[in-house]
Amino acid sequence: MEFPSMETDRLDLVRVEQKHAGALFANFSNPQVVAYYGMDPMTELTQAERLVRHFDEVREAGRGIRWGIVCRKEQRLAGTIGLNQLSKGMKRAEIGFEIHPDFWRTGITSEAVQAVLRYSFEELELHRMGAVTFLDNVASIGLLKKHGFQEEGILRGYLYQNGQSHDGRIFSLLEPEYRAMQEGSA
Repeated sequence: MEFPSMETDRLDLVRVEQKHAGALFANFSNPQVVAYYGMDPMTELTQAERLVRHFDEVREAGRGIRWGIVCRKEQRLAGTIGLNQLSKGMKRAEIGFEIHPDFWRTGITSEAVQAVLRYSFEELELHRMGAVTFLDNVASIGLLKKHGFQEEGILRGYLYQNGQSHDGRIFSLLEPEYRAMQEGSA
């Protein structure tokens, strides 16, 4: 299957390749970026290189898709966005993303989320998109709510980072809700 690259007004959503390992390392070694990601900061470039291979393995197994978010103007990888826990048979997935602080509050994450939601609901024909955040990840919670996600509850001890368990806040967006939002903004 060919990788489903996408374009938005300002972004190219592309397959993450080894040439992106340095930018991935810059993101995933930054404590600000991984503070709410559910992993400890990377300490070696080889970890980013392994992550690129992992993204390919997950896609090839049909369990997810991860896009690199390339800002066209800067020609720079700003972060990644993707579908985790993808189950085409059950028509569901979870969305996840991380962005370098240089690109926070620029609207590109929202632009990338909109493109991935469109692809998920219109191309993959999913019915449910989930998302899990740390309880106090205000930025991601606001972004999810902006895109119509509804909070469902708390997953106790769901996330593990920095040697301890953390509760997670779970959100979802259903296909009919996505359609209604698209019709309302047309």
